[in-house]
Amino acid sequence: MRDLKIPEQRHPEKAKRPDNAQPKKPDWIRVKAPTSEGYKKTHAIMREHKLTTVCEEAACPNAGECWSQGHATMMIMGEVCTRACSFCNIATGKPPEALDVFEPGRVADAVKKLGLNHVVITSVDRDDIEDGGAEHFAQTIRAIRRQSPGTTIEILTPDFIRCDPSVLELVVKAKPDVFNHNLETVPGLYPEVRPGARYFHSLRLLQRVKELDPTMFTKSGIMVGLGEDKQAVTQVMEDMRAADIDFLTIGQYLQPTPKHHRVDRFVTPDEFATYERTAYNKGFLMVSATPLTRSSYHAGDDFARLREARLKKLGA
Repeated sequence: MRDLKIPEQRHPEKAKRPDNAQPKKPDWIRVKAPTSEGYKKTHAIMREHKLTTVCEEAACPNAGECWSQGHATMMIMGEVCTRACSFCNIATGKPPEALDVFEPGRVADAVKKLGLNHVVITSVDRDDIEDGGAEHFAQTIRAIRRQSPGTTIEILTPDFIRCDPSVLELVVKAKPDVFNHNLETVPGLYPEVRPGARYFHSLRLLQRVKELDPTMFTKSGIMVGLGEDKQAVTQVMEDMRAADIDFLTIGQYLQPTPKHHRVDRFVTPDEFATYERTAYNKGFLMVSATPLTRSSYHAGDDFARLREARLKKLGA
């Protein structure tokens, strides 16, 4: 029986890799340990409903801030991912269980209990399932809609690369407010950073969402500090805009363990500000580019700004 609290058992495919030194974080990345009552309440609700959060599994540096405000990104379809991306701290391997048919209801119960105005739902990759979990996403969206009709829903999905293309329609028809799928890095780094994925497949996935429902907001993000250069990041922006992606996030890569991909460098706040200006100039409705930016960081506030930006663009 695997103990997912032990790093060697979380990432068995990385166990024999040589260690990569973990550089000291600069002052602009350090965060305080979570201690607030709001954090404890959110933690208790997650445990009560037996839910997994990407905040914990991916060791997000913003968990303390978000949970203190009652915000948590819920991760469905188990704790074990069938991919082995070199940057990610989520446990990898063959998932030990089938999908939990009661999970969508438990997620909806937690959303209602937390009183969320905006919720983010993500998942592990489940390449062992025929539809990649597309119907499970749809059921979760519908369950939240039934219990919390006023809550806006953002999903962060896998790439469904091994599935029939039609499975994407299952998710889009469930009408999430934001469809997010992260490109994660520049195409030249995919073989070492995201070997189980394909850059242009992920890009096309987001383009197809817009073709299926032009009113749906699309969102994608990348990490910097993995070894990319500025020209490659700018090209990713161009590719995203060609796919009509509305919202771009850019954050600093932080190495979870010595066995993960090394940090090439820490990108300065000034460089992030330059990326933000460049992205807005290319036509994104919304951009979040800071060292601590993550896909779901301040997602509710950002969604409100995203809607306002679209209305302004339409002249409403």
